[in-house]
Amino acid sequence: MSKYEKVIELAKRRGFFWPAIEIYGGVRGFLDFGPLGVRLKQSIANKWRKFFIDRHQDFIVEIETPIIMPEIVFKASGHLEHFTDYIVECRSCGRKYRADHLIEEETKLKGLEKLNAEELTKLIEKYEIRCPECGGELSEVKKFNLLFKTTIGPYSDNIGYARPETAQGMFLAFKRMYEIMRRSLPLGIAQVGKVFRNEISPRQGPIRLREFTIMELELFFDPKEPSCPLLDRVKDMRINIMRYSSEKILNVTIEEALISRIISTEWLAYFMGIGQEFVESLGIPKEKQVFVEKAPEELAHYAVQTFDQCVELSRWGLVEVAGYAYRTDYDLTRHMEYSGADLRAFKEYEKPIIKRKKIIKPKLNVIGPILKSKTKEVVARLSSLDPAYVAKELEEKGFIEIGDVRVTKDMVEIEEITVKETGRRFVPHVIEPSFGLERLVYATLEYAYTEKEGRIVLKLPPDIAPIHVAVFPLIQNRELIKRAKEIYSLLVRKGFMAIYDESGSIGKRYARADEIGIPVAITVDGKTLEDNTVTMRDRDTWNQIRVKVEEISKILSAVISGRISFKELEMKYGLVGRYARENS
Repeated sequence: MSKYEKVIELAKRRGFFWPAIEIYGGVRGFLDFGPLGVRLKQSIANKWRKFFIDRHQDFIVEIETPIIMPEIVFKASGHLEHFTDYIVECRSCGRKYRADHLIEEETKLKGLEKLNAEELTKLIEKYEIRCPECGGELSEVKKFNLLFKTTIGPYSDNIGYARPETAQGMFLAFKRMYEIMRRSLPLGIAQVGKVFRNEISPRQGPIRLREFTIMELELFFDPKEPSCPLLDRVKDMRINIMRYSSEKILNVTIEEALISRIISTEWLAYFMGIGQEFVESLGIPKEKQVFVEKAPEELAHYAVQTFDQCVELSRWGLVEVAGYAYRTDYDLTRHMEYSGADLRAFKEYEKPIIKRKKIIKPKLNVIGPILKSKTKEVVARLSSLDPAYVAKELEEKGFIEIGDVRVTKDMVEIEEITVKETGRRFVPHVIEPSFGLERLVYATLEYAYTEKEGRIVLKLPPDIAPIHVAVFPLIQNRELIKRAKEIYSLLVRKGFMAIYDESGSIGKRYARADEIGIPVAITVDGKTLEDNTVTMRDRDTWNQIRVKVEEISKILSAVISGRISFKELEMKYGLVGRYARENS
């Protein structure tokens, strides 16, 4: 049995996660999370907040926005046009496949993401690829939009879509958040929430899902002041980078990557450093992490540079768990065009500047007869745009798109006037670190999974373990059971996630606790009744120490937070039990 199969079997058996809708045969791309899985997801998400929000709370804040949004949002964002994959269908059985994935599986060819529909169709014909299920002939390759479509309210023409990323909600909220944060940049807006991508044929268990959770941050900054004042925190950190033009992995400091222009912007580099620290804190060593640069033809429509943070997994090799994108001003500019809202920031000058400025003057006598009822809306939107941008679009294209309306050169005049400017208005640029929570859950479990003396030991970092402590009476004795339950209740009141177990031998109870990753087990025995002490057992080494009941809370807090290691506790209290005898 492979490590992947062992982790999946454990996840199902102990209630971390399993395929959803099981009683109806399941649906690919959806998971149920059980009690332990929910706790692990929450712990990882909260740890992400500590790294990306709490450390930067003076300029990064968290919000929550709707999952369903109207069609206009995704027209503006470019998702209706660009958020697609290529699909191929079996002419016999009707099964559908993602074309590039199917060709890669059948031929072992790489780099197919950059090919178009016609090129993929030619590869299918060249290699005589048939349906893997029935051997039937395959259709021509076509584009397939990955957005989940719905209607908002009872009207069929009021189309909406489930968000494929949380980002758009943050872009739409930028203007309000900019005001709330006293018009200060840099400004980070973060969000943790569900997203939906209608994957064609997800076949990678917890790695490729149709419904999953993203932990995302949009960092807005002035493109004329792009330096990151926090860079010193990470500049000497070494990271593994794979350039798009080479399969060679470079191990460089973040400062070296910036100097050599491997990473284009300081904020992007800064968050890559923080991201490596965060993933390492989940138990995934930094030597097992690689930042893979996307090739220009593979970039999302909004990005000019993107790195995928990948971790090495036993079944698939390098798998992306996060992406770091430099989105420039693409999103805010598009939403300005489609909404008419002014999403620019303002930077005040030390002294006013007298300068010539272009202004837009719509020709109502030309626009009115053509646009009719849309005239007022289009004029308002047009007036909110940067005149320099409008002039550039008109000069290069001969028109500018305002929503679904084309405004042509003959509809406007661009005039130059003399003005006194107290500051400059600009559209902020954006750096986006984005993490997939479910992939991190699986990766964390795989790296935590170990076997010792024929038993499973899930070595989760203590601060993300779903259960902090187990309390056991050594044997079925009324007084021991009573005392153990008192200690369990005390720990629950103190805020620890705890379990109490008196069923089976103490060895079996230890084994059950080890395989769900409980860092510490407390055992109440005969000596407890004599001197009010208990044994504390370390999950990873199985070593035990003996401590006073009144010390349990303080010690447990220190172990879970990482302020003290069990090795240090052993030096302070001494070993007891089997391992004390073996080490003596």
